[in-house]
Amino acid sequence: MNALLRATAMLVDPAAAWTRLDREPLDPVYLLTGYVAVLALIPALSSLIGACFIGVMVPGGNIARAPIVDGMFSAIFGYVVTLAKVPLVALLIEALAPLFGGRRDFASALKLAAYSFTPVWLAGIFLLLPGLHFLALAGFYGAYILAKGLPLLMKSPAPKSQAYAAAIVGFATLLTYLTVAAQRALFGHAGISV
Repeated sequence: MNALLRATAMLVDPAAAWTRLDREPLDPVYLLTGYVAVLALIPALSSLIGACFIGVMVPGGNIARAPIVDGMFSAIFGYVVTLAKVPLVALLIEALAPLFGGRRDFASALKLAAYSFTPVWLAGIFLLLPGLHFLALAGFYGAYILAKGLPLLMKSPAPKSQAYAAAIVGFATLLTYLTVAAQRALFGHAGISV
């Protein structure tokens, strides 16, 4: 199944998508190269185009654009960090499973991490226009997707799944914040990685 169809299925009916994914064997190479790597391009390219070619309006009516080299390195940095973030979140999901009554299973944790980031990456399209950056918050729909998948894939009891999801979302949000801070410190513009 291609990345766009899988992303659509995850957004439209997460419960049904998780049921299908739970039965599928994991091919980590396909998941990381055919899904994560493809969707993670959306925020990286949108940030590059928005920062370097579209620009942002500054006081005085001028448009400020980031230098293309800084924009490219910033986009590459954000992309690479995003690719590293998925296995890190998967490790956390697996490590926290026993604390929330779940079972440790890295394959399921990797599925959860990868597919729960789907709305975050798709919301990255809003990085094209600086005035729409706030719409990237739509990516928090991934928290709902994660909460729907935890009981099924990690076998955590439903009552504990909300707290389990909150812990993971908090960690992922902190990672994203640190990435953005590092990106701004290194490249000096409002590029963002999600």
